[in-house]
Amino acid sequence: MFVDETRIIAQAGDGGNGCISFRREKYEAFGGPNGGDGGKGGDVILEGTNNENNLIKFRFQQHWKAEKGQGGMGSDRIGRSGKDAVLLVPLGTIVTDLATDQIVAEIMEVGQRVRILKGGNGGWGNAKFKSSINRAPRRANPGDPGETGEFKLILKSIADVGLVGYPNAGKSTLTNMITNARPKMAPYPFTTLHPGIGVIEYPSRYERLQMADIPGIIEGASENRGLGHRFLRHIERCFVLSFIIDMSGIDGRAPWDDYSQLINELGAYDASLLDKPRVVLANKMDEEIAEENLKEFRKRHDVTVQPISCLTEEGLEEYKEVLWEKVAEAKASEKESEAVDSESANDDSDITS
Repeated sequence: MFVDETRIIAQAGDGGNGCISFRREKYEAFGGPNGGDGGKGGDVILEGTNNENNLIKFRFQQHWKAEKGQGGMGSDRIGRSGKDAVLLVPLGTIVTDLATDQIVAEIMEVGQRVRILKGGNGGWGNAKFKSSINRAPRRANPGDPGETGEFKLILKSIADVGLVGYPNAGKSTLTNMITNARPKMAPYPFTTLHPGIGVIEYPSRYERLQMADIPGIIEGASENRGLGHRFLRHIERCFVLSFIIDMSGIDGRAPWDDYSQLINELGAYDASLLDKPRVVLANKMDEEIAEENLKEFRKRHDVTVQPISCLTEEGLEEYKEVLWEKVAEAKASEKESEAVDSESANDDSDITS
């Protein structure tokens, strides 16, 4: 079961109560107050991890609570702080506070920790209230209550390449052949029911790329036909989109029309997806009619096409190299844009000062 959207109800720990206590020792007159403070309540914290790939555990456990702080004790002993509730979430998780409808966190790196709810402070013990006019205070503060909240968690997978195509175009087969992922493969539509992430290895470079394989898209997906468009969120963060097109013209479909419809559906979901670099794969080139269809496809669409065959493994190594170059170019372009934005922000700051 794959879950990429759910809700949780969380509560930080209450602070411990302060203590009312007095020193009472033999031959020690007027020992005075010695009640300690209560401990702080635990926080609710989100932490990014590579050991989770979806939000399924939060579907079955929606209530999370941090530990309360311990109450103060005599002899000026401070209560122990409550343990934090640390929720491990997959990278790419977006957290929205449902009370304000504001995004409060985006977990993007392993080990990144974000506190979403703060535990209550511990109350003061009576030792804190001692003064020159009140030598024996019989007063202590209760601990503050911890914060509570309801949050929506949405997962947007983090990958370098997003694989897009019609059902049975060969996405799962390709993912199985060039990555370490092992998606289900079968000769019927919508074999892939949820997104999967595979790793493409480049041993000579000691590098790797991550590829996101999403369920097949059909015409009308933006209007919730087929499996709908909800899984398109998993390619929003990709640097490069790879369109895999079935050149065999199965079921009488024209490959060039398939490509046009895929572009239309992506644009209807989010126009910014059309600005991403693309690699178009012409799959099933082992079929007799594939060469003729490829020529017609190139006449109708002015895009670079990489012919491959998942059956004969033709063109797969070349495809991996093309992906590497495209992703490297996209990352370099993004860094340049960030540098320009940073310089512009610094210039504006200088002018303001």
